[in-house]
Amino acid sequence: MDRAPVCVPAGALATDLRTAFRRARALGVKGVELDVRADLDGGRISATGVRQLRKWLADEGLEVAALRFPTRGGYADSDRLEARIEGTKRALELAHGLGTHVVTNHVGAIPAAEDPAWGVLLGALRDLAVWSERAGATLCAEAGRASPADLLRLAAVLPQGGLGCTLVTGALVVHGHDPVAAAMDLAGILRHVWLTDAVPGSFAGHGRPVPLGRGDVDVPATLGTLEERGYRGWLGLEVVDGADPAGELAAAIARLALV
Repeated sequence: MDRAPVCVPAGALATDLRTAFRRARALGVKGVELDVRADLDGGRISATGVRQLRKWLADEGLEVAALRFPTRGGYADSDRLEARIEGTKRALELAHGLGTHVVTNHVGAIPAAEDPAWGVLLGALRDLAVWSERAGATLCAEAGRASPADLLRLAAVLPQGGLGCTLVTGALVVHGHDPVAAAMDLAGILRHVWLTDAVPGSFAGHGRPVPLGRGDVDVPATLGTLEERGYRGWLGLEVVDGADPAGELAAAIARLALV
């Protein structure tokens, strides 16, 4: 199998990014994900800071696979929406400066077309789509809490290429969706994958994350579908326990090598 490259969240390995990059290299991966809020001062990092980060990355033979820009609210939520949009624009510009084209975030609840919030959501995402073209990076909505069908409905009414998708396999299971079907259906807008695992709860939205291979995600089938659909992006791994993040990530990488 022509496997997509693996990346890990730098912030899970150390609070100091230079140390985190060294530990990522020791794991044998080629990419890291950075959290804009936790790792990069909310996107307000200077040009000098960007150059320093790129040097540290180059020293370890790493690339930035994606930036995470987690927000409390979604883009249909009018409360503090302007600040959310401005923060996302900074993240998109920073992503390009760090050599990636992917910024991941949830888009929040996706309302019905007749709901007034639908217009709010479209207005915000159309603004960001125009900015994305200028910045050279794309906002990628997380498929998990948001259903694949809703994301496709949303992407269809936005400028082509203006919204990408991050497949979050564990979250899909928790919310009652099939990651294999989602990988197939979302292939046209898929830009990033978080290969996570989970067990579902008694009803949608109430499961829990588990280390890769211990839950209900069919990892071989998901990887096979991604390959068949021509996915060429990164596979992001997650830390669930946190007691030994490097050990947990190493175990997940070893498991992938057996698939």
